[in-house]
Amino acid sequence: MQADNHEFRTDFVRSPGALKQNPALVLNADYRPLSYYPLSLWSWQDAVKAAWLDRVDIVAEYEDEVHSPSTTIRIPSVVVLKDYVKPQKRVAFTRFNLFLRDEFRCQYCGSKGDLTFDHVVPRASGGVTSWENVVAACAPCNLRKGSKSLRRAGLSLRKPPRRPASEELRNMGRRFPPNYLHASWVDFLYWDAELEA
Repeated sequence: MQADNHEFRTDFVRSPGALKQNPALVLNADYRPLSYYPLSLWSWQDAVKAAWLDRVDIVAEYEDEVHSPSTTIRIPSVVVLKDYVKPQKRVAFTRFNLFLRDEFRCQYCGSKGDLTFDHVVPRASGGVTSWENVVAACAPCNLRKGSKSLRRAGLSLRKPPRRPASEELRNMGRRFPPNYLHASWVDFLYWDAELEA
């Protein structure tokens, strides 16, 4: 069963091309998305297959239907796993997660756009590649800093770099919704968000 859970957690990221038409939002057994960014989506084919194998419950459907010689089924738009998948505690140190932690902004000037990453303490000076020493940076700031210290380059950080907690990164991802949100997904994406007074 553990292998199946791992498969459920990772399959949605592997084939983005299959998600173009009628994707299904995948919720954990606690009705929270497995992931907010990237949003946990399956192709309609995978959602139908999981429902057929009784691994998920269908919570919402599209108007569109698929047909076999003996069955007609409306395409699922939201499915919930029958077995709870424990969220990963450890946050992988990836370029994407680093950019998400830094809110897709240069940590020197605050600009958005074409980002790269920079070692705060340059590698030439003994700096390591870690959460605590790498930040998102735009090309002009990265070029300006080069292998100099922050003080020599005349730059300062917007916030000190640190390892994010998995829950913190997941909540950060909710602030950057994908370009497409089906109406049936919205209640499940933000139902546990704190309400404004």
